[in-house]
Formats: sequence, structure tokens, C-alpha cells
Amino acid sequence: MRFSLFGERNRLQACLQLCGAICLGVALQLAVYAPSFAQEVPGGCGVLKVGHDYRPDRYKPNSTFPTQRSLANMVEGKHFTPRVEALIKGESTYLAGDISYTLNAFPNHPRALMAMAALAEKEKTTTPAHSGYSVECWFRRAAQFAPDDPMVRMLFSRYLAKTNRLTEADEQLAVAASLAGDNPLTQNNVGLIYFDMKNYEKALIHAHKAYQLGLRMPALPDRLKSVGKWTEPIQDSPSDPIRNTE
Repeated sequence: MRFSLFGERNRLQACLQLCGAICLGVALQLAVYAPSFAQEVPGGCGVLKVGHDYRPDRYKPNSTFPTQRSLANMVEGKHFTPRVEALIKGESTYLAGDISYTLNAFPNHPRALMAMAALAEKEKTTTPAHSGYSVECWFRRAAQFAPDDPMVRMLFSRYLAKTNRLTEADEQLAVAASLAGDNPLTQNNVGLIYFDMKNYEKALIHAHKAYQLGLRMPALPDRLKSVGKWTEPIQDSPSDPIRNTE
């Protein structure tokens, strides 16, 4: 019996060493093929050293992961599975550990940012257990990594608004609106966030911008109508509007 127990312990130790080696190998592989840089993130949010842009058109290909999807499939398949995103259970470690791994690989991964914020809300904390950084830091790291990504700014503003930091939320939304340019969907989404913040004046401005750019989705106008804050845009509608096909 002693020999059997000793053998089981040896097998368990060997298994743990193998798992550790595999995880280390994947981490080293990601580090080798990620663009290298070193940026101090203000607010005690650490240093950005490597990372990949989650936006396919901004992704930098390499011989191992020639497309954004090839790397995303590997990272998400091991660390950001549906049950991790749903905050049910971690795959390789704790929930926050798997989400953190995903955000270290893709700092501007929008769904991983939302999952980390949701996990903090679930745990009633600003820094989920085993996260390494606060939720705010993950957003700041994302914004510094991809300063031209309006999605990061919009998600950050939502988080700030939920924590009653409306002035800072407005600042992030202003950046998102500027980055949106002539993208009607982004202008509309900015307006929806302003509506949720009860800033109906700015919500109307972005609803009009989206309309003038050809978007015909009723959600934002209908919400503004429900609180008596909707007015029709002054400019004529485009000849070939973008319509909601859902």
C-alpha cells in the first residue's frame, strides 16, 4: 500500500509538472510572437510589455498565428470558453485567471473586458480574486494599448457610469465619439450610453448624427421619445439609408 501511494504521488507530481510546462510553453509562445514594447500604465496599473490587437484589421500576423482568428481560437479555446465568459467556472485556473490571460494576450478584447467587470460586480469588489489588476486598470491598459479603439472607450465609460463616476465616463465617451467619425453604428451606441447616463441632450446629438449618416434603427429614438426628449433631425435623410434588417 505504501508503494502504491508513493507511485500515485509521483504520477500526480509528474502530471502537475507537465501541465505547468504546457502552460508555460503557451505563455512563452504568445510572448515570442507578440509585438514587444514597454509602456507604464498610470494609476499603478503595471507595465504593458506584449499584446495583440483584437481587431482583425489591426492584428499583426506572424508565422505561427498568421491571422487574428488563429490566435484568438487558441487563446479563447483554452481560457475564454463560453463557461468562463458566463462566469460559471474557470478552465485552467480561477475565473479571473483565465480572463486575465485573455486580456494579457488581447488587451482590447471587448468581451473579456466585460466579463472582468461582471466578475467584479458579482464578487462585489473592484479587483476580482486572482485578477492581478483592478477592473479600472484592465480598462486603462486596454485604452493605452489601443488608444484608437472606440469600443474600449465605450465599455470603459459604461463601467465608470455604473460606479457613479459620470464626469470620467463622459470624458471616455467624448473620445469614443471622436474616434467614431462617420461610423453610424458607433455614433448610435455612444448615444445609447449617454441615454443610460440620463444625459438626454448628448444622446439626442448622437442619435441625429447616426440618422444623418444613414442609420435607421429605432431603439435610440424610441427611448428618447419615451422620456419626451426626441426631436426630428433638421437635415434631410440620405438617399440610401442603412436599415436595421433584424
